Amino acid sequence: MGDLNGKIALVTGSSRGIGRGIARRLARDGALVAVHYRSNETAAKETAGSIQDEGGRAFLVAAELGVPGDAEALFASFDAGLAGIGAEPGLDILVNNAAISLPGHIGEVTPEEFDRTVAINAKAPFFLIQHGLRRMRDGGRIVNVSSAVTTTAFPSTIAYGVSKGALDTLTRTLAADVGERGITVNTVAPGFIETDMNAAMRATPEAHAALAAISVFNRLGRPADVADVVAFLASAESRWITGQRIDVTGGSRL
Repeated sequence: MGDLNGKIALVTGSSRGIGRGIARRLARDGALVAVHYRSNETAAKETAGSIQDEGGRAFLVAAELGVPGDAEALFASFDAGLAGIGAEPGLDILVNNAAISLPGHIGEVTPEEFDRTVAINAKAPFFLIQHGLRRMRDGGRIVNVSSAVTTTAFPSTIAYGVSKGALDTLTRTLAADVGERGITVNTVAPGFIETDMNAAMRATPEAHAALAAISVFNRLGRPADVADVVAFLASAESRWITGQRIDVTGGSRL
């Protein structure tokens, strides 16, 4: 995979789950990684610690998303973190991974739940990109983490699907806007991955087996399955790929 030495990466929601896997993989490829978290500092420190144990470099960025001024607050923490370790300011790789998923069919979702879901999953990435581009060097990489729900109907999480659909559109449109700077913008769309977010859905052996059977490989995905694809999109080898949605579902429901 590509050499990311000298690159600075920011991965939102990287204290656990898919985000942790992405942060660790980018660090193994040589990037200095900003590990973003909202409130679970212990988990974020575990992510950073695992990176350092593997010979990589990381620092923490704390900020709540989905609230007024979130992008400004996050990048204030990001800039301070870089300065605190004596690193030059800048950004090369932005991975918008942080998200929430609230259950509910169309008749059950409240306006407050809808607004919060969209604010974290779609609005926050929009303005993080806006602020990130001011720091991003030419030839940078933006990767948005979407979901299989934008191409397969999941009525029980409709608000989540709407928010991720907006993220897919953002990817394609933004790619056309920043191409002249050599910046690529792509989406990865995972299916069911073994993370805390869906633990309740696979609480029994029968439920776990049913979810695994959705993939042609008859297993659930792992964070590394997604992280490896993100690492490729963050590398120089992906320079001719932009505006694309990469399915990372293990051939689910083919």
